[in-house]
Amino acid sequence: MGIGELAREAHVPAGTGAATAPRTLAEALRARGDEGLAALLRARPDLLSPVPNDLTQLATRAGTRASVVRALERLDRFTLQTAEALAVAPDPAPYPVLLALLTGDDGDPDIEAALPRAVETLREQALVWGEEDRLRLVRTARELLAPSPQHPSPTGLGPSVAEATAGMSPGRIQEIIAAAGLPATHDPVSAVAALTELFTDRERMGALLDTAPSDALAVLDRLVWGPPYGEVTADPAPPVRWLRDRGLLLPVSTRTVVLPREAALHLRGGRAHRTPEPRPPALSVLREYRPQVVDSAAAGQAYTALATVEELLKSWDRGGPPVLRAGGISVRELKRIAATLDVTEQVAAFWLELCYWAGLLAPDGEADERYAPTPAYDDWLDLPAAERWARLVTAWLTATRTPGLIGGQDAKGRTLSALGPDLDRGAAPEVRRRVLTLQATLPPGSAADPETLLARLRWERPLRGTAAGRAGQGQGQASAARTGTEAGGTTGTTGYGGGRSGGYGTGTSGATGTTGYGGGRSAAYGTGAPTATTSADLRSRIAVWTLTEAEMLGVTGRGALSSPARALLNLPLAEAAPDTPTGVGGGVELSVAASRAATLLAPLLPEPVDHVLLQADLTAVAPGPLKRPLADMLGVLADVESKGGATVFRFTPGSVRRALDAGSTASDLHDFLTAHSRTPVPQPLAYLIDDVARRHGHLRIGAASAYVRCDDDALLGEILADKRSASLRLRRLAPTVLAAQTDPASLLDGLRAMGYAPAAESAEGDVLVTRTDAVRTPARTAPAPVPDGPPAPDTTLLAAAVRAIRAGDLASTAVRKERPETARPADGGLPRTSPAETLATVQAAAMTGSAVWIGYVNAEGAASQRVIAPVRVEGGFVTGYDHTADEVRTYPLHRITGVAELADDQG
Repeated sequence: MGIGELAREAHVPAGTGAATAPRTLAEALRARGDEGLAALLRARPDLLSPVPNDLTQLATRAGTRASVVRALERLDRFTLQTAEALAVAPDPAPYPVLLALLTGDDGDPDIEAALPRAVETLREQALVWGEEDRLRLVRTARELLAPSPQHPSPTGLGPSVAEATAGMSPGRIQEIIAAAGLPATHDPVSAVAALTELFTDRERMGALLDTAPSDALAVLDRLVWGPPYGEVTADPAPPVRWLRDRGLLLPVSTRTVVLPREAALHLRGGRAHRTPEPRPPALSVLREYRPQVVDSAAAGQAYTALATVEELLKSWDRGGPPVLRAGGISVRELKRIAATLDVTEQVAAFWLELCYWAGLLAPDGEADERYAPTPAYDDWLDLPAAERWARLVTAWLTATRTPGLIGGQDAKGRTLSALGPDLDRGAAPEVRRRVLTLQATLPPGSAADPETLLARLRWERPLRGTAAGRAGQGQGQASAARTGTEAGGTTGTTGYGGGRSGGYGTGTSGATGTTGYGGGRSAAYGTGAPTATTSADLRSRIAVWTLTEAEMLGVTGRGALSSPARALLNLPLAEAAPDTPTGVGGGVELSVAASRAATLLAPLLPEPVDHVLLQADLTAVAPGPLKRPLADMLGVLADVESKGGATVFRFTPGSVRRALDAGSTASDLHDFLTAHSRTPVPQPLAYLIDDVARRHGHLRIGAASAYVRCDDDALLGEILADKRSASLRLRRLAPTVLAAQTDPASLLDGLRAMGYAPAAESAEGDVLVTRTDAVRTPARTAPAPVPDGPPAPDTTLLAAAVRAIRAGDLASTAVRKERPETARPADGGLPRTSPAETLATVQAAAMTGSAVWIGYVNAEGAASQRVIAPVRVEGGFVTGYDHTADEVRTYPLHRITGVAELADDQG
C-alpha cells in the first residue's frame, strides 16, 4: 500500500471530531495543561528570554528559525529521523503514513514501539502539533528538513512529482503520462495527480519497472538512496532517456534531473531512511577490573595531579611568564613549562587551563603583565589533599574552556594559545557530564569501549557541533550514470598506558587516530590544525579529551569510573536519559557532593610523612608525600632529583645557598635536618652546609651602579685577576670595595657562576633576604563559564512563567462587552477610553467585584494588556488583583489607556 493510499485510508471525515482539532500551534498550546507548558519551556529554555506575553507569542517564538534549529540540535537520532520523515510526508500526515515511512513494507517491531515516544517528544517540544490523524511539523522545521535542489533531504529523497513538475509545460506533462501508459487528461493538475497515483501504487509501479531496461534500473539503484540529482548531457544515453520519458527522472534544469520522491519510496520499499535507529547503541565493556583496583589507580592519579599542580605553580613563585598582547602565553614558554613538568606541551596546556579555571593563577594586572599564582592558591594548599582534588575536579567539570583546541586555529586562522581567548566551548560541561554518566551505567570496575561510547553520544545528539544548521544534509550532484559520495572516515585505536606518559591524538578526515589514556601526569594529547571534519564533530572530540583528562585527574582509574567520582557527580547506577540531570550543579548541592567525594578519596591517598632518610651521597629520600612545612623547607634546601613512590632530593652548594638566602642560618639547617631525619645527618652534608655558610655573605653587593665589598682584600684581588670577571668590568675603589658597570642582580649571578657565594645588601648595608613565595596576584575571581545557550530554568521560574503566560493569554483572549465604535481597539491594540469613562468603569468594577480588561503603559513606555479585579480606587490610583501577574498591584490611572468590561461569562 502506498503513501497516498494510506493517507486516504487514514482520512477522518468531517463531523467525526476533526472540527475540534487545533487549527494552529497556538491553539494546540492553549489546549495543554500547565505541566505540558512547563515541559515545553524546560526542553526549550530559549523561549523564556523574555517570558512571552501570551500563548500566541509563545507559539510565534517557538516557530522562529533560531529556536527551531536549537531544538532540532537537541533531538536524539530516531526522534530526528521521525521529524525528517514528517518533512517528506504529506502535510498533515496521519500517524499510519508516518509509521509506514519509517518501517517500510516489511514492518519493524522496534520502530513501532519507539515511534510513539518520538512523536510525543516532538509534540512536547512544539515541533509537531495536531491530532494523530493530522500530524503537522512546524513550518520552519519543514523548511529546514524538506528537500530542495540546494539542500537534499537528510533522508536522501528529492522533491515530489508535483514540486518537480511545477513550471513544466502542459504538453510535456501529457507526453510523460502517455509514455507511462496513462490516459490523457484535460489539465496539468489532473495529469500530475495521475502520475503521482501511479508512482504510489505498488502493483502498477512494479509493472512499469518490469518493462524497464536493466541499465535503467542500475541508474535508479545509484540514485535511490541519494543524492537524487544527476547530470545529463544534451543527448542522454538510452537508459536515461527511457527514465526521463516516463517521469522517473524529471528535469530540474537543462542538464540536471531528479528522481521524484514517490518513485524513490517505491524503490526503497516505502522507507524514508536506509537505516532507522530506534534504539540507542549499546555500550560495550572494554575491560573489567575489581572496583578496589580502579579506586587505587584513580587515587594514584589524583595524587599525581595534585603534585603536578603544586610543581607548576611553585615554579611560578617568583613570577610566571609574560602575558601576550593578544592574551595567553607564547609557544616558547609553553615548551619550557612542559619541560619543567616532564610532559608534552598539550598536557602542560591542560594543567595550565585547569589552574586558571580553578582560580589558582591569573594575570597580575601590572604594566608588564605576567601570570602568577593567586592568593586562592595559598588557601588551596592549606586544604587536605582530598579536598584539593575535589576542588580541581569540580572546576574541570564546569569549565567551558577546552584545552584540546590549543595549537589549532580559530575562524580567522590565528593559532589558539594556552590561557588565551577563544577557547570557550559552551557544550564542554554537558559533554563531560554525559560521558561520565554513560560510564556510570556500566557495572563498577568496568571500562567502557570508547568507540561505542562515541557512537552513543552521536546517537543522542546527532546534530550538535555541526558547522551547518542542517546537519546530515549533503550537497552535490552526481552523474546519472555514475552517482555516489565518498566521505573520509576517522578510525581509532584505544589503549591504556601506565607511567608518566601516554599517547592521545585525534585523526582528521580519512586519517587514523590513536587514543591512549596515560597512567601518569602526561597523556600527550594533540589535535593539530582542525579540519572541516573535526570541526563538525566537536562533541566527539570533547568526549575523547574528556576520557583522557578524567584519567589524568583520577576521576577514572584504568578507564573505569572511580567511587569518589561517582559520589562527586551523584551519578545513578541505572542508565539515565540524555537530558537527565546528573547532580553536577552549583551551590549547596555541589558542595555536599564534593565533600562526600573527598571523604571517600581520603583513605585511598597516602598519608603525609614528617621525616626523610638522609644518605651519605648528599641525597634525602622522602618515603611518601611530605607534610606541608617539611615539603616547603626541603624544596628550598634541596633540589628534586627523581619522583615516584619515593621522592629523592639532592643537596648542592646552590641549594644550600638558596636556603641561606631565604634567611636561614647554618645552625637552623642543622637543627632542621636533625629533627626530620630518621637517619643521622651524614658528615658530608654537615660539611657542605658549614662550608657554604662560612663563605655566604663574605662578599656584599649593593647598588652603586653595583659594588662588591669584602673585608678580605686578597679575595677581591683574586676576583680581579680571574679572567671570567672581565664581562663584569670591575675596578678597585678601595682595598675592600670593587665597583662594577652592571646592575646588582647581574653582578650577583656572575659571581655565583664563578663559584663565589655573595649576598645582596640593602642601601643601609643589611643583608637582603629573598623569599621564594613572595609573588602573588591581587585577589582574583575564577573565570565565569560561557553558557551554551540560556540556562535550564528551575521549578520556581517555570511555575511563575506558566502563570504569567496563562494570565497574559487570558487578557488577550478575554471576551469584552460591545462598546461604541470609537472605544473599540484595533486588532491587537489596547482599549481606548476617556479618563472620565476609565475612572467610572473601574469604580463600578470595584463595587461589583468584577474583572475588567485594561491597557497599560509603564514608566519605560512598554505597553501591555491586563485583566484586573479592582478593589480600591482613590488618589489617582487603582488597586486590584492582577490576573496577569497573579498578585495584587497598584496602577496610576493616568497610565491606563482604556478599559473594557469582560463579557458576563468571563467575569
